[in-house]
Amino acid sequence: MPNKLMLLTGLLLLGLPGEPAMSYEEPPYTVVATDGDFEQRQYASYLVAETVITGARSANAASGEGFKRLFAYISGANNSKTKVSMTVPVSQGESQKISMTTPVQQAAAGEGWRVSFTLPAEFTKATAPTPNDNRVYIREVPGRQMAVLTFSGRWTEANYVKHEQELAKRVAAAGLTATGPVERAVYNAPFSLPWWRRNEVMVEVR
Repeated sequence: MPNKLMLLTGLLLLGLPGEPAMSYEEPPYTVVATDGDFEQRQYASYLVAETVITGARSANAASGEGFKRLFAYISGANNSKTKVSMTVPVSQGESQKISMTTPVQQAAAGEGWRVSFTLPAEFTKATAPTPNDNRVYIREVPGRQMAVLTFSGRWTEANYVKHEQELAKRVAAAGLTATGPVERAVYNAPFSLPWWRRNEVMVEVR
C-alpha cells in the first residue's frame, strides 16, 4: 500500500481519479510485436530526472522519498526555477552506479532503488534545468528494445512479483534474452480504481 507521501504526491501529479486512461506525455516508442498484454517495444532515447534511494525499508518507502525529491525538482527546485510538465510513467528500477553527468519503474538492488520521472521531449541535456538537490540528476536513457507486460490491479509487492514472473516466461517463449533488470512503471494516480490502473513490468531484451 503506498504510503501517505506517495498518495499525496500522486494526487498532485496526476489529479483526481475517474478516468481509465491518462493523457500525459510518454517516452516515444514503436511497437515491434504484440501478443495480448505482452509487447515488444523499440524506445527512442529520452531524458529522465532521477534519484537513487538507499537504506529504504521497502519499495514503497523508496517510492515516497523518490517522489518527494523529484516532485520538488519539477515544481521549480532547479537553477532556473522552471516548472516542468508531468509525464508518465513514473519509474523505479534497479539502482546502478551512474555518472552524475542520466512510464513510475522499480526494482530492488543492493545499492538501493532508482526512481525517475521522464522529462518532456522539449528538453535536451543542454536545456534541462539543473536540479538544486545534488541527489537528483539528469540522465539520458539510450534507445533500447523492451519486453513489456501490462496489467491492472493494486500496487502490492505480490502483484508485481506475480507479473515479473509472467514477464520472464513470456520473454523466454518469444525467444528473447533479458539484458537488464526488470523495471516497474505506473501511469495512474494512487486513488484510481485498481481495475482502471495501467501498470507495467518491463525488461530490456535482445
